[in-house]
Amino acid sequence: MGVKEGRVDLVVEPMEHPVRLDVYVAGHTDLISRSTLSETETVIQLNGKASKKSKLVREGDHITVLYSENFFAGIEGEAIPLTILYEDEDLLVINKEQGMVVHPANGNTEHTLVNALVHRYGERFCEELMDETEVEEEADLSSPAVRPGIVHRLDKDTSGVLVVARNRISHRQLSAQFKNHTTKKVYIALARGTFKTKQGTIEKHLKRDPKDRKKFTTCDDTEGRYAKTEYQVLRQYSGFALLRIVLHTGRTHQIRVHLSKAGHPIIGDPIYGKEDGQTLMLHAFLLELDSPSTGTRIRFRAKMPERFRSYLRSTRLPANSGVRSLSSPAATGHD
Repeated sequence: MGVKEGRVDLVVEPMEHPVRLDVYVAGHTDLISRSTLSETETVIQLNGKASKKSKLVREGDHITVLYSENFFAGIEGEAIPLTILYEDEDLLVINKEQGMVVHPANGNTEHTLVNALVHRYGERFCEELMDETEVEEEADLSSPAVRPGIVHRLDKDTSGVLVVARNRISHRQLSAQFKNHTTKKVYIALARGTFKTKQGTIEKHLKRDPKDRKKFTTCDDTEGRYAKTEYQVLRQYSGFALLRIVLHTGRTHQIRVHLSKAGHPIIGDPIYGKEDGQTLMLHAFLLELDSPSTGTRIRFRAKMPERFRSYLRSTRLPANSGVRSLSSPAATGHD
């Protein structure tokens, strides 16, 4: 593992009103990810002086960002089994197992999806994407040299549909779709409590929790990043519900934070809920996007996982009641 050092220089263009320094940088360069911008080692200067990210910038201001990113060169391939939903020359779509980490990180350079991809496609898989720089903004990913093939991600304990780009052109096109919110992302979850309405929409800005940098929290519209989550109650059980969730934006921990703040934490969420002896009940059920080569709209589904069924059986209530469309064989794979 190596370190990539970089520098970004910007001159603030004409604006209708002042904006936060970090918001301006994120919106005017693809060279640095939001996660890197938030690192304590990253130096941000405004007009030659060290500045806070929350500082408002105005037309003509000079911004300099000095940063470093971990560079996972020489990743070793591992024969990790993958549940493949679809594969062609442009992309690979898998049903990610719960517990699998998507990409390497400090202290965790083995047993990740990237290790499995290197084993499947060879070391050239990383090399062929080295020069690409366009990525999914909302996933806080850096260049494919650091995250080869990854255009979006799922948390370690979230299972379900995940797409991987297999070449530069595919990476560029898929990344643009996620960045422009033209994909459709549908999740299912088991959430605590009794819902007063059958459906609803949560629109709350998100930011890192100032008390715990590993967590996120809701905030005023003047801070953080806009996030929109739409949910539908498929079945209300005693003390919890099965939800269908449409993710209109893709902020880190978005569904988990939104539902928790609404008083309905996801079952098994140790960060935004309570330790309950369960594993996280969140699953990426459906992903819809345009084929990078043909432009045809394609849809992928991953059926309800066994941990959901097991939990529903443990309640002594019928697991399939009202949710047959989610669990039937016809609802899996590639449409």
